[in-house]
Amino acid sequence: MKGGNNNMSITAVDLFCGIGGLTHGLEDAGIPVSVGFDIDESCRFSYEINNNAKFVCKDVSNLTSNDIKAYYPKNATKVLVGCAPCQPFSRYSGKYRKNGHMDDKWRLLYSFASIIKGFTPEIISMENVPGLMQEQVFNDFKVSLIRLGYNIDVNVVDCASYGVPQNRKRLVLLASRLGNISLIPPLYKPEQYITVRDSISHLPKIKDGETSDIDPLHTSSKLSELNKRRIIQSKQGGTWRDWDESLILSCHKKKTGLSYSSVYGRMEWDKPSPTITTQFFGYGNGRFGHPEQNRAISIREGAILQSFPPDYVFYDSNKVKVRREIAAHIGNAVPVKLGQAIGISIRRHLEEVENGRKG
Repeated sequence: MKGGNNNMSITAVDLFCGIGGLTHGLEDAGIPVSVGFDIDESCRFSYEINNNAKFVCKDVSNLTSNDIKAYYPKNATKVLVGCAPCQPFSRYSGKYRKNGHMDDKWRLLYSFASIIKGFTPEIISMENVPGLMQEQVFNDFKVSLIRLGYNIDVNVVDCASYGVPQNRKRLVLLASRLGNISLIPPLYKPEQYITVRDSISHLPKIKDGETSDIDPLHTSSKLSELNKRRIIQSKQGGTWRDWDESLILSCHKKKTGLSYSSVYGRMEWDKPSPTITTQFFGYGNGRFGHPEQNRAISIREGAILQSFPPDYVFYDSNKVKVRREIAAHIGNAVPVKLGQAIGISIRRHLEEVENGRKG
């Protein structure tokens, strides 16, 4: 285990585990995780080499409660956590949101609820994008938990307030059958947020298209000559409106494109980064330009901004490194520090329940 006092018998199972951001955070908080389930086999190596848990490649919609119960030790307090794929509810994925009612990913939250109903673990945690709160599927999920006797706490938090060097708003639901449960208060005030400078300024300088000699993941995408001219004129926290007229894309000159100001931008040194998406390694995909160097941020920088520790392993060195796949894994992950805050919240709740019984 990677930290925390674990006198209580607690075990967690992680649904939709990806490469283990949430699992790693729980382990850092002192909650052992026995298994992570995910449909993406490419996540297995990173999940298992970084965490003390088994990876099972299986569609969560095909899981039964019995499949999961087998991974809990006898008499352990059962914790079930998960982050169902968020594309249908994300403002960054308009095509999913527009046709979300037709997307199979919408139904994964119902699968989560069905699994819970089958064996009612003591503690539930569900993390997703804030937009999910406006959907019927979320209301149905909450109602199903209440009917099963769970006490529920729902928060929309900025991950920066829990030590993630990134402005990333997330919905966090905690539920307990043992009593009232709540997410721990923010650990950082806005003036204390960990910044881009705090996080990545120590890394070696590289140019676009280059890879650091000492870190194969400190690698940056090659820019076209046109984009090199654009990023040279880009200011920290600025937009494409800072460029010469000749560099502005035709789509941004149209009325429909005027509101898309966050693309082709630079991060700011002394603020947390913008939300890290699966496309963070591309300069034109958001405000993913390095604050100072004329390039998009590297894969390593994106991982750090997602609060993965520097020794987290993202690929098998015996196989071909696929940068796009690694970036997708990182962008899709629950930030480790948010996972740790969730884990600490669960442990504190269980300690309070135990102390109440003793009292």
